[in-house]
Amino acid sequence: MRVKCVICDKIESINDDTLQAKQLRNRPIHTYMCNPCHERIAENTKKRMATGNFRLYRSPAENDEW
Repeated sequence: MRVKCVICDKIESINDDTLQAKQLRNRPIHTYMCNPCHERIAENTKKRMATGNFRLYRSPAENDEW
């Protein structure tokens, strides 16, 4: 399967039998990102988290007593 990176527009080929290929075929909301772009974003996020000014806004977990 041929896929295109959303950030750098590089076209790559991935195996049709992988989970990622199935997700891209069946759910249009999923997008593909190449490994160099993914690593670069992860590295920059870790740097921002290390500064202390980075907040991840997640919904609080609710405890259900049942």
